[in-house]
Amino acid sequence: MRGFCSVHTHSRLCDGTDSLSEMAWAAYEAGAVSFGASGHSHTPFPEDEGGVLPEDMTVYRKEVLRLREEFTGRMDVLLGIELDNCADVTAEGFDYWIGSVHHLKDAEGRWHTVDWDAGRLERCCQEAFGGDALEMAAQYYREVQQMAARKPTILGHFDLITKFNESGTFFDEASPRYRTAALEALHRIDPGETLLEINTGAMSRGYRTVPYPALFLLKEWRTMGGRVILTADAHSAPAVVFGYGQAAELARTAGFSSSVLLTAAGPMDCGL
Repeated sequence: MRGFCSVHTHSRLCDGTDSLSEMAWAAYEAGAVSFGASGHSHTPFPEDEGGVLPEDMTVYRKEVLRLREEFTGRMDVLLGIELDNCADVTAEGFDYWIGSVHHLKDAEGRWHTVDWDAGRLERCCQEAFGGDALEMAAQYYREVQQMAARKPTILGHFDLITKFNESGTFFDEASPRYRTAALEALHRIDPGETLLEINTGAMSRGYRTVPYPALFLLKEWRTMGGRVILTADAHSAPAVVFGYGQAAELARTAGFSSSVLLTAAGPMDCGL
């Protein structure tokens, strides 16, 4: 890789373990061109409190802008947000935003999380989808389609529904039913507006051995003329560029020769 950035990051202000300053310094010391804070957006669910930013993001904004000044001339610092599909705030006033689906709604209007742990995902499958995991996955991708229609800067962890499924515990990822739902969602992304991230976050936290998204999706995205960005979805300072070598290799296998860097001057293509 000739260059890299770290723009999918979470600090103690949401569900990370380190301060924004510690995260930014780790990115700088790793050689990142730019660091982006992308705290989890507030949601209307009490159970999310403590793991998301407060509805009033003043403190968050001020700290990121302070870091921007601190790193002037050394590394770009960008103000971002990871906007959930059920967020009750907007991405207005941010340098960039990551659009992600973390929740699914059942027929009775109740919301379920899909990425906290395997037990909660199992309950979601049983309570909301009658044990039909492929229907759960299809509903997930319907939510992804809606997020894609909003044209986020980056579409987050596209196939997050597979987080606890690497061994096929919930469904067969080679199933035509699964792949049709995933590809339909992929085709709703505007390649001219949105980047697809190759995300290593589940690897650094021990849930997966390969990045998101699956190779068949990346190959199709390449055919569509889409661009990719490498992200660590880091929740700790040591993970700010975790697994970038593996992510870059996956991108090359899918046919990409470059990835995108988000910088203060805008997106830049950089060879892998």
